[in-house]
Amino acid sequence: MTVCPIVPYPDQRLREIAETVTVFDEALRNLTSDMLDTMRAAPGIGITAPHIGIAKRVVVLELSAEQGVQIYINSEIIWASDETIKHPEGSVSMPGAVEEVERHARIRIRYQDLDGVEHVEESDGLLAVCHQHEIDQLNGIFWIQRLSRLKRDRLIKRYEKLRRQ
Repeated sequence: MTVCPIVPYPDQRLREIAETVTVFDEALRNLTSDMLDTMRAAPGIGITAPHIGIAKRVVVLELSAEQGVQIYINSEIIWASDETIKHPEGSVSMPGAVEEVERHARIRIRYQDLDGVEHVEESDGLLAVCHQHEIDQLNGIFWIQRLSRLKRDRLIKRYEKLRRQ
């Protein structure tokens, strides 16, 4: 459908808490289609509506062709393992910046699909990392806030240097 402009870091909209989706209609389907096109163009494997300036609790993931496109509305973490894993992360709002982040190894989320039907899903590995990363974004937590101050400052400096080139 449409490739939308991506909200760039450090725009304050990336720190806003997204609103709950209450209407499940054609406009929501169009939004997720636009988000998918935007994510693929970025390129990325996950995107939230706040990444394109819309403060709604909508996530689109496409981790692989085999898994296909996954859409999560109003997702929230309802359980997380004590065990953690480290995985490289980045953002469509901060292209070229990547750093390893520690997350829960396994999580369980509750979400709604495009028809408003509620589901519960348990995940591990990359999918669990992506869920946590994108749900953080919906909660106004940009991924670099999960880094130590030293790593965050170094990453921001590298990112600013990339942007100037």
